Amino acid sequence: MLKEYIDKIRPNFEEGGKLHYLKSVFEGFETFLYVPNSTSKSGTNIHDAIDSKRIMSIVVIALLPALIFGMYNIGYQNYAAANQLANANCLELFLYGFLQMLPKLLVSYIVGLGIEFAWAQIKGEEIQEGYLVSGIIIPMILPVSCPLWMLALAVAFSVIFVKEIFGGTGMNLFNVALAARAFLFFSYPTKMSGDSVWIAKDTVFGLGNVLPDTFTQATPLALVATQQHIDYSLTDMIIGLIPGSVGETSVIAIGIGAVILLFTGIASWKTMLSVFVGGILTALLFQSTGSTPIPWYEHIVLGGFCFGTVFMATDPVTSARTEKGKYIYGFLIGVMAIVIRVLNPGYPEGMMLAILLMNMFAPLIDYCVVQHNISKRLKRSLNH
Repeated sequence: MLKEYIDKIRPNFEEGGKLHYLKSVFEGFETFLYVPNSTSKSGTNIHDAIDSKRIMSIVVIALLPALIFGMYNIGYQNYAAANQLANANCLELFLYGFLQMLPKLLVSYIVGLGIEFAWAQIKGEEIQEGYLVSGIIIPMILPVSCPLWMLALAVAFSVIFVKEIFGGTGMNLFNVALAARAFLFFSYPTKMSGDSVWIAKDTVFGLGNVLPDTFTQATPLALVATQQHIDYSLTDMIIGLIPGSVGETSVIAIGIGAVILLFTGIASWKTMLSVFVGGILTALLFQSTGSTPIPWYEHIVLGGFCFGTVFMATDPVTSARTEKGKYIYGFLIGVMAIVIRVLNPGYPEGMMLAILLMNMFAPLIDYCVVQHNISKRLKRSLNH
């Protein structure tokens, strides 16, 4: 019935129709609901049966375990800080986190998709589905206390200056979600780092506990950077019952998402593997020299290392695309993330800067790999 209704009103949005100036908006809603009839504007560009909407939908599904656990952890951290865990059940903890995250998700999508719709309308182009993933990732990589106006500002900056100005989905040089986080980190550092931004401190619809504004709770990596003892066990780190950005704490939830992405072929296992190899080897090196007070495996399970590896280093738009290039690209991300963590105490989390830096060098890596292959083939042909 919905399809019939869409077909019935379609003439109103086509040339000569009363609402022809909203054609791109209509097409955007239609392709959001149904698979488009075509996947290419010209030429023989189809590599397989999957289209961008299916890719985005699968990535969103892969993100859900981390998002759901992140909501639970918001409630867990609030009740733990108030010493009220014994008086709360799992549903209350989750609902509190859900109500904290819901406005952030709504603002992210309303602002981001609103700009996308307006941009497509102005340029007379089709609305693309690329922001479906960025819209859910951005709130997940921010502290829970991030104000909504700051989130809206970061989304607007990232969509306009990182994505649309380069040509839209598939043309951006930098990861859109990470660019939003970097914008906030360098523009409003006190709201993005420190010991007072990781715990929700107010009640929502009678759920949760009011904590004093002076309450602070450092992340494990912040404790490491200041040479303090970490009070969390390795089990807590893997499960994710620690302070941190909403979606980055649970290795288990992120691992479920990784399995989904790898099983469906959306993400490259070469990039994932090489990030972990680079990070582990670098962490082992610093551990052997006594430059870091924690063992190598804690560097891997803490902070945004796993989340960045699974969901952002593997971004098919901003990462290396050649097969050998994926190994180089991922390895350097892992190396740079740990180097920044250990050698820059002022910035204990290095994954964001490492991925953004390698986003910039990904085209160069691919170019060098392609040129190397051309040289090898040329030499082989001359020898024969």
